Amino acid sequence: MKVTKLVSTCDIKDCPTIYATDRGTLLVQGAPVGGHGLEIPAHEAVVEIPEQLIFDLIRKGLRGA
Repeated sequence: MKVTKLVSTCDIKDCPTIYATDRGTLLVQGAPVGGHGLEIPAHEAVVEIPEQLIFDLIRKGLRGA
């Protein structure tokens, strides 16, 4: 799978980031959270990212242009 960084909160590797894949999907890097009360299947996870990251992605355009 080819992964392209679209937007991040910083220039180092350990920050919330949104990536595009060559499969037409997005990957989201964030802090895993528990205690949210959601029913999430065992093969999935919930991560938390700053809402500003989404705003930055919209501003840049989905493909990070």
